[in-house]
Amino acid sequence: MKDICCIGHITKDKIITPRQTVYMAGGTSFYFSYAINHLPDNVSFQLVTKLGEGEMKAVDDMRNVGIDVLTYPSRHTVYFENKYGENQNDRTQRVLERADPFTIEEMKSVDARVYHLGTLLNDDISPELVKYLSTKGKISIDAQGYLREVRNQQVFAIDWADKREILANTDIIKVNEHEMEVITGLRNPRMAALRLAEWGVKEVCVTLGSYGSIILVDGEFHEIPAYEPKEIVDATGCGDTYSAGYLWCRAQGMDVEESGRFAAAMCTRKLEHSGPFEGTVEDVQAVLATTPCFNEYVE
Repeated sequence: MKDICCIGHITKDKIITPRQTVYMAGGTSFYFSYAINHLPDNVSFQLVTKLGEGEMKAVDDMRNVGIDVLTYPSRHTVYFENKYGENQNDRTQRVLERADPFTIEEMKSVDARVYHLGTLLNDDISPELVKYLSTKGKISIDAQGYLREVRNQQVFAIDWADKREILANTDIIKVNEHEMEVITGLRNPRMAALRLAEWGVKEVCVTLGSYGSIILVDGEFHEIPAYEPKEIVDATGCGDTYSAGYLWCRAQGMDVEESGRFAAAMCTRKLEHSGPFEGTVEDVQAVLATTPCFNEYVE
């Protein structure tokens, strides 16, 4: 039995800018797996993913660095196209191909204490599968994929249709300030966290960028500061890095505050370079030794 199992599709990403077009692997499971793989292996880990036969190089690369990957065949690989203008905030996104959803049958041979669900699109992991997995271990969810729907290749932000059914079987959730508002209709992070707890979630992590994060457990709020990076190079995968650090700590019995601070410090190191987190525990500890930023979040 593994301590943590991440379930999610690896993507093929096409990044178009005015100067170049780049192809690279990505997705929640991709960034989460590389992040946790750079931490000591006293927490056992497995990735379960699905992708097309022609994209297996991404899996081979992961296995070559020691990541335990179980793959299932899919007719296609999730294929995101992100097109940027001169202004990096000007982005259009399309999904050119979609992978097959995960099934209960595929998960019968998978055993873990915690299942981290890294959805990319709203139908990747069904409520029935979440309920099934909850009978085998704890459920951790990154909510972003449940809030994306594809119509004619275009990506639309949507509410989470099955949220009450899924959250009733969820132990840990990670949302950012935008996701919490879509899911709960509330702009205040504390009120949104309380609403998610009312719906059944036992540990609610709300990340607030440079304002840090708050974690609600057993009715108690924990204020987690941010740590200032030396420079901001690439924010892609920061939320996945936070989840990896938090779950890695919690799997060893660390308390909520210590786990949250470790996760925040990992994000700081991730921000400082492109691609997945590549630091060490010593790198994270060096960040933790710096003065944290307790910035007040403004709605």
